[in-house]
Amino acid sequence: MLDGWARNRIDPGISLLAKAFARAGVRANAVTLAGLALGLAAAGLIAFGHFLPGLVMILASRLCDGLDGAVARIHGKTDFGGYLDIVLDFAFYGAVPLGFIMFDPSANAVAGGFLLLAFYVNGASFLAYAVMAERRGLETDARGDKSLFFTTGLAEATETLIVFVLMCLFPAWFPVLAYAFAAVTAYTTLSRIVLAAREFG
Repeated sequence: MLDGWARNRIDPGISLLAKAFARAGVRANAVTLAGLALGLAAAGLIAFGHFLPGLVMILASRLCDGLDGAVARIHGKTDFGGYLDIVLDFAFYGAVPLGFIMFDPSANAVAGGFLLLAFYVNGASFLAYAVMAERRGLETDARGDKSLFFTTGLAEATETLIVFVLMCLFPAWFPVLAYAFAAVTAYTTLSRIVLAAREFG
């Protein structure tokens, strides 16, 4: 829901940084892989109770997630780059809740499991919609120039980042935040299914 608002505010700075990276010869896929490495480092730090360093790694990872597309637009986008970006994004989204589960399984495992289930089903609905949209030749620029057809929703990247930040700042709240965001994510999935029924039925 907030991705469009966030893009309008951060894109100018991202574009300047991307030009510097491109001049240095850094390729988009390297930035994507760096984003995953930072995200996995965040999950590892969280698993050992280092929440604030984990938060820093999360923010750095998401900076890479915004930066790789901007670098790709300079060097030239590839289908593999778009594929790698979305796969590793989902890996990041799963790794952070897993870090909290590993930190305190007795308190966090059930709530974290619900959140991971919600992420899993939402990801499937997102990717399946993109496949069907491609088959029908549909296009959208609602979230900028993307490799896949992006459907908007209540739970997008910006909302997920905000929830992860809150989890790191208030780790004792993880179960409540996880249940709440699982519900928001489930609503996004159901909304996308309704949209698919209208568009593809």
